[in-house]
Amino acid sequence: MAGDGEKPLRRIAEAFEGLAEIASSKLTPMELAPLSQASSLVSVLFGCLGFAFKFAEMDYVAKVDDLLEASKSISTVQSMIDLDIQQNRVRQAGSHTRNLLRVKRGLDMVKVLFEQILATDGNSLKNPASVAYARVFAPHHGWAIRKAVAAGMYALPTKSQLLKKLNEDEASAKVQMQKYITASTLVIPYLEEEFQTRELGLDW
Repeated sequence: MAGDGEKPLRRIAEAFEGLAEIASSKLTPMELAPLSQASSLVSVLFGCLGFAFKFAEMDYVAKVDDLLEASKSISTVQSMIDLDIQQNRVRQAGSHTRNLLRVKRGLDMVKVLFEQILATDGNSLKNPASVAYARVFAPHHGWAIRKAVAAGMYALPTKSQLLKKLNEDEASAKVQMQKYITASTLVIPYLEEEFQTRELGLDW
């Protein structure tokens, strides 16, 4: 939950707009530190969604923390992935590259969630959250997790409750959500391409 006066949605949107400039230029590699820091800002959103996304919050925060730590000694996303490849640890649990893939899915889930919120009338988040989970996370989860998430969907905050936690009104939230959607539409494919050009795939 955001503190008094804090505007986490605005901070998220601004951070990803900066990353989008790098992703769109393709002239320089993406530095790991700003990507990790921007991704860490997104953690508050999972925390605001309650029990249904508690597993995602815990997993996401742990993976982002690993990338933040890695960024102290590894300068770019590209060099991090290449280092894991050289050490033959890309697919090992806990590898930086594996954690980056999990963080990328979290960013994608938030993008779809925002798209669905903007496209859906009413105060319920159940349908937007269900669509986002089904599209991004569900294909990678077993039956037990999917069932727990489905049960948790009934405990989601309403849209107005979520916006209150984020210190936003509906008009300002729409602006910041759209900014994140636009920026992440560049950043997420950029990250995916780093996996695909190295023939690592995205489904592990």
